Amino acid sequence: MEHPAQIRKDRSIDDETPVFPHPSKLHVAKVVLKLLPVVISLRRDRREWVKKEGKNVDEEKYRRHARKALKTFIELGPSYIKLGQWLSTRVDILPQPYLEVLAKLQDDVPPALFSEIKPIIEAELGKVEDAFEEFDTAPLSGASLGQVYVAKYAGRQVIVKVGRPNIERIIEDDIYVLKKIMPLATRFIDPNLRFSAEGMLAQFIETVHEEMDYRVEAQNLLAIKENLADDPSVIIPDVFMERTSRHVLTMEYVPGTKITDIARLEEKGIDRERLVVRAHWLFFKMLLRHNIFHADPHPGNISVADDGRLILYDFGMVGRLDSETRIRLIRLYLGLLDKDPERTVNVLIELGALEPTVNRYVVERGIELSIQSMHGKQVDRMEVKALVDLANKTMSRFPFRLPKNLALYMRMASILEGIYHHHKVPFQFVKVLANLLEEEGLVRDAYIEEVKVSAKRFAKGIQDSVNVAPLLKTYLETMGPYDRQDRSDNAALAASILASALFVGSAVMLPYSPYLAYGGFAAAAAAVAVTLRKKL
Repeated sequence: MEHPAQIRKDRSIDDETPVFPHPSKLHVAKVVLKLLPVVISLRRDRREWVKKEGKNVDEEKYRRHARKALKTFIELGPSYIKLGQWLSTRVDILPQPYLEVLAKLQDDVPPALFSEIKPIIEAELGKVEDAFEEFDTAPLSGASLGQVYVAKYAGRQVIVKVGRPNIERIIEDDIYVLKKIMPLATRFIDPNLRFSAEGMLAQFIETVHEEMDYRVEAQNLLAIKENLADDPSVIIPDVFMERTSRHVLTMEYVPGTKITDIARLEEKGIDRERLVVRAHWLFFKMLLRHNIFHADPHPGNISVADDGRLILYDFGMVGRLDSETRIRLIRLYLGLLDKDPERTVNVLIELGALEPTVNRYVVERGIELSIQSMHGKQVDRMEVKALVDLANKTMSRFPFRLPKNLALYMRMASILEGIYHHHKVPFQFVKVLANLLEEEGLVRDAYIEEVKVSAKRFAKGIQDSVNVAPLLKTYLETMGPYDRQDRSDNAALAASILASALFVGSAVMLPYSPYLAYGGFAAAAAAVAVTLRKKL
């Protein structure tokens, strides 16, 4: 079997995305006319939702508008189905009732005829009968970007995923139209939503391009398989790189019971409470410990083996977090659990979710009130839905944007919570998360990083204050015959400058870390005391 990095070079395929002529202006106009009512309804509904923070609103009206949006996405085709799925977890853009309706948007499209699929396989792998020992031409399933077949290769039963005919042309046409529509659509929405929508479209385009190249999915699978090699609770199928190309992916066929099939799971004696805990543990372990995580854990992508192990499929949509971002995400959770709005805002700014110029006081107050009223729950019992509501009802009033991988994280967490609600078993998300953080040693790392960040801010505040010391010294010199004072006056002046620097630096630091700021105030007071003693 070939090394993952070595895709056979003798295949006559272009490694670059093909360039297609742009769709006609008439086509663009037709799409605009279909989408315009959706945009107008969303604009009106979101304004009301944000203004009332989701309280005392006609949610059924919102759901009715969302169902119209869903119908429009289905009519417009695969790109818009994907877009609807992507939007279904964008708490920074859509009101909660929209999210609930669009979450039902299934990526289930009637499969194309095999006579249209066969040329795609043979263009990249050679004749079907030579590439595989057996090949069932009846598709196992069909989706917007590709469809799946069962075959036999190297004596093993395998799954062969093939891109749909002309899918790249269709997607590129749709992306061109969306790029044309976006500037027009953003004129109808408020500035905060514009901040999120523009970033969302760029993220969506990047993700859908990655999903269309099955070599990328194969690399994702291999990376996750390596990271979880020592975890006996999960099965990651093998991938056959010598039978994988841009539009064809071949991997081991590992059947199992769908994670939401309660009747069959009960029949097989699977402990569903443990199953839900294990699923959350697995996905959050990927998120918080590894450099790549599976971002699409909907029930069709998770099965359960007869021995209770989880089986993961479809690695086209993944998120990647560097160690710095992972620690920040943990600090965000800790800030919320510790009921500390100041720390929460600090981390949101560091993550790029809030503009640094945002009115901190207003944001902190909004977060504080939201935490207090979150479903009447204690903060230490918050679940993902509570965090979603925080972003959806409070943060949407500000220039709040989810960076791509944090948006994928929210998608992952929201879908997992849907699985938990489906099973209706006792489960406490934060308890599972806290145990994971503790076991992986991540709580300690997060608090150490919090101290480091606070210390850096404090030092910067002091440095900024010291920079004004020469001006302060000049001012003090003009107040009296400084050049005729003795050395004790020099010491008093130095102490005065130090006290001033400490006081200003502590005042700057106060919104970020009260404890360090109070320490700075105490040091400033001590410096003042030294000054007075020198004078006396």
